[in-house]
Amino acid sequence: MKAQRIFYYKEVALGGVIEMVIWQLPQPTIERPHGLKYRLVYAVGGERVVGYDNEAGKGDHKHLGKRELPYQFVDVEKLVADFYAGEFRNEVQF
Repeated sequence: MKAQRIFYYKEVALGGVIEMVIWQLPQPTIERPHGLKYRLVYAVGGERVVGYDNEAGKGDHKHLGKRELPYQFVDVEKLVADFYAGEFRNEVQF
């Protein structure tokens, strides 16, 4: 069985594109013990400004401009809240 997409959201906003995709994996893995694969991104002109993902081989992490930092995944609600509240607000000029 392959991963099933359980959430998808895309919006053109704030001069760019916000896109969130979350998949449920058939079973947890060493890299993804929570059993989820995810990608949340805010991009302007095709360039990522803020992103959270757990790409294979890298585990949970976030992107702030060109910087890549570890991210402590707790649950989906906190992931989305962190994306919008913290670094997203710091990186995006309202």
